[in-house]
Amino acid sequence: MDDGTRCRWLMVAAERAGLAGVNGWSPPDPVADRGRLPRIATRTLGNSAGSVRAARDFTLATLHRWRVAERGDDIAIVVSELLTNALRHALPAPGDLRPRRPVRLGLLQPGPCVLCAVADSAKAPPVPQAPGLLAETGRGLHIICALSDKWGYTTVSGTGKVVWATFTSPPAPPLPAR
Repeated sequence: MDDGTRCRWLMVAAERAGLAGVNGWSPPDPVADRGRLPRIATRTLGNSAGSVRAARDFTLATLHRWRVAERGDDIAIVVSELLTNALRHALPAPGDLRPRRPVRLGLLQPGPCVLCAVADSAKAPPVPQAPGLLAETGRGLHIICALSDKWGYTTVSGTGKVVWATFTSPPAPPLPAR
């Protein structure tokens, strides 16, 4: 399977986020576009709590490698929340005989924006909850909304959904006057 097929879910999320066609960007040809924008990094994750830390570390390392770490802490927190939600709500319950599809993390940089996305096999849409004052859960989507510029989800035919968030780099400071 080539990179284009493996990343179809990420391209669907990018299109839903309104990134296709921005600044002339279109989904990449993974062979012809090596080393140029857009940059793509994906990782398949396990279903343990350790996967959240691994996803955060992968995200921060990728953003540093891409030299777009200005909003790295926000992006890492959002990735943690997206993945925690996928692990909590999308994996089959013990004893469920359905085959487990892996949870996948994708990062995409088509220009000054970074998209992070988590794909899982659940079809139920993410719905923000109104957590009680002392509740220990139920705030993940509120955190995602507060830290990202835009977030949403899309279904991928027959395979589940992708929940995504976008982050635009802050504008460069103006050059000093002469």
